[in-house]
This record gives sequence, C-alpha cells and structure tokens, in this order.
Amino acid sequence: MDYKNTKAATTTVTYDKNLIEAPTENIYEAITIIAKRAQQINGDLKSELIEKLEEFATYTDSLDEVFENKEQIEVSKFYEKLPKPTALAVEEWLQDKIYFRNPEEIQE
Repeated sequence: MDYKNTKAATTTVTYDKNLIEAPTENIYEAITIIAKRAQQINGDLKSELIEKLEEFATYTDSLDEVFENKEQIEVSKFYEKLPKPTALAVEEWLQDKIYFRNPEEIQE
C-alpha cells in the first residue's frame, strides 16, 4: 500500500466502536487484527526509512566529525509527518482492505 497517499488521520480521532467491531462482531478481535497490521506497517516504514537514510550515510573513522546532510534531514522530517502506523491500520480496517481469518472457525 502507498502509505504516503492515504487519508488516515495525522491527529487523534475518535472512531465509532460499532464500525470497528462490525466485521468480526468482537471488539477485542478487531483491535488485535488492527494492532498486528499496524506492526506490519511499522516494519515496512522503518525498513524503507533505513534504506533511504543509508543512501546518505558517510563512513568515517573519526567520531569527532559530525556531518549535517540536508537531504537526510528532509527525508526524516517527511517520515515524521506521515500518519502513525495505527492510524493507517485503522483506516485500512474501515475500508475493508485487511484480510483476516480465524483458524478456530472450521469451514466445511
């Protein structure tokens, strides 16, 4: 998913409990699914950020030298302004974009 072009909230939002629990009919199960998806999103964003920051990495032997790289700062600021992984996961959940199944339910 393109996390940069999402309509997820960047601030705190109150969601309707009935909308959150509607697909599973269990609020705790819905929250667990959303939390697991948020962890996946967080991992994706973190690896993407590290990959982009490594492009600007300078390897020196001296610890006294500190380099300010404007491009690196801009990339970091961009990722800081993105919605939180939890907000992205909730938005995906409300739009029915998360696939989930309960292994305890036997389908015959």
